[in-house]
Amino acid sequence: MSHPEFILSISCPDRRGIVSDVTSFLFEQGCNILESQQFGDRFNNRFFLRIHCLSENDVPITWLEKNFASIAQQFSMTSNFFDVHKKTRTLIMVSRFGHALVDLLYRSRIGAMPMEVPLVVSNHVDFADVAAAQHIPFVHLPVTKENKAEQEAKLAQLIEDYQIDLIVLARYMQILSDGFCKSRLGKIINIHHSFLPSFKGANPYTQAHDRGVKLIGATAHYVTGDLDEGPIIDQSVEPVTHAMGPDDYVAVGRDIESRALARAVKWHCEHRILLNGRKTVVFP
Repeated sequence: MSHPEFILSISCPDRRGIVSDVTSFLFEQGCNILESQQFGDRFNNRFFLRIHCLSENDVPITWLEKNFASIAQQFSMTSNFFDVHKKTRTLIMVSRFGHALVDLLYRSRIGAMPMEVPLVVSNHVDFADVAAAQHIPFVHLPVTKENKAEQEAKLAQLIEDYQIDLIVLARYMQILSDGFCKSRLGKIINIHHSFLPSFKGANPYTQAHDRGVKLIGATAHYVTGDLDEGPIIDQSVEPVTHAMGPDDYVAVGRDIESRALARAVKWHCEHRILLNGRKTVVFP
């Protein structure tokens, strides 16, 4: 049998001795470090660390968490241990644009990211057949002003019932409530169909075409109560020309959105992203 493998991620105030104490702890527990990345933010004095380890003494994560607590307390750390072999249970939400959904399902199916999708939720039924083809339960939750709170309560229950770790808004065109988002900070990823902060709101590609832009893009970010203002994870752009129309922009945009969202989801599932206030630290 293979040895347990885990990721340790850390965020804390920056000071001397952090790496020394953390790596000494891991050495004493018989853990071999396979990969280590760190970053000290001089603008807010925060320190971030991600370590990928092999537990050669077969020490379980629960034991490591318990005995690491004193170091975490000493340095005022937010620390997490993750089992490398445990896939992230991901709920995908979609409306009437299915390119990002299909792309994520394919990447999950071929093992391109450590993610499993036990459920797809939509406010329309357009892609029920896509979920059925993958033998994934599909739940239709149509949303109106009158039933928004009721449907979010049903969504919250589904998240609990299916033990969901991550929610991905794959062009889900409904705004989640502030309360729903606040309690799940860092657990909801959205793809915005423009290169934030430009061209917010409806029809961004038409806006971009009207302005004669030479680059169009997409932004993957964590969701907060402020619309499209969450911490940015990844952005991608493609060149366009004067000879292209709005529909051409949309076609290019579909590919960009799929790529940027896939990268963001993959990095999240590999525990490579740490929140840094309104920003993120990403260890790709």
